Amino acid sequence: MTLDELLAEISRAHHPHPPATRAAIADFEARVGWKLDDELRAFYLHSNGAELFEPLPEARYSILSLAEIRRARIAIRGRDEESAGPPDWWTLVDVQDGDYALVDVASAPSPYPLLDGWHEGYPQRCRRIASSFREFLERALTGGDRIYWLNE
Repeated sequence: MTLDELLAEISRAHHPHPPATRAAIADFEARVGWKLDDELRAFYLHSNGAELFEPLPEARYSILSLAEIRRARIAIRGRDEESAGPPDWWTLVDVQDGDYALVDVASAPSPYPLLDGWHEGYPQRCRRIASSFREFLERALTGGDRIYWLNE
């Protein structure tokens, strides 16, 4: 599916938030020090976060708003230091119980890949779960309300 088709599906059958403004995206990029790739920018202009399948607090997939995105080592380990994980991994999707899908912004060129941010294995066992945000959305939406990479 194209990204536009996936975004339309989120609007039709899921729980999108109101869109982010271009100013909010610029503020976010200034705060975090990296640029959204084209897919993430399109998503946030469409919806500044979303819950897939179920609304909070039951949502298994909660795509974070720009204000909620944090460096993974702070969100998972509570400290911003090298021993707590790479500086270029950021939370993107809360999958509950302290686990996240992470975006790896160190890789270039974009799109950025997504990683499994399982808190018990972080940072040593963070494997790639999608090569892009579009791939992540497609696999999540077609996989039903289950964390698709746990069944692989």
